[in-house]
Amino acid sequence: MSNVSICLFCQIANSTIPVKRLAENDDALAFPDINPQAPVHILVIPKKHIASHADAMPEDTALLGNLLAFAGQVAREQKLENGYRLVINTGPDSGQTVEHLHIHLLGGRHMTWPPG
Repeated sequence: MSNVSICLFCQIANSTIPVKRLAENDDALAFPDINPQAPVHILVIPKKHIASHADAMPEDTALLGNLLAFAGQVAREQKLENGYRLVINTGPDSGQTVEHLHIHLLGGRHMTWPPG
């Protein structure tokens, strides 16, 4: 069995595991985080399996740009006009727990700095 076939987010992307799909296009999917850290906490994932930001290749450049633009679209749809934070954890030291590139879209409250 390949890593892609057992990847939680790949299973969500291919509808094997159901989630509330907040937004979707050909390349990306947005859904609520099951352990929210803010009033709005949405995960934005590419449908293509990329284990982490560190594993993205030059041929993924357009996909990465589209993923950020899609996250902005989702933030607008969620009416986060006072601001929001986008977080990409990369690797175990950052707290990445699912080995599939994803963006945390956090909003709905004032964010502090430094984040962690």
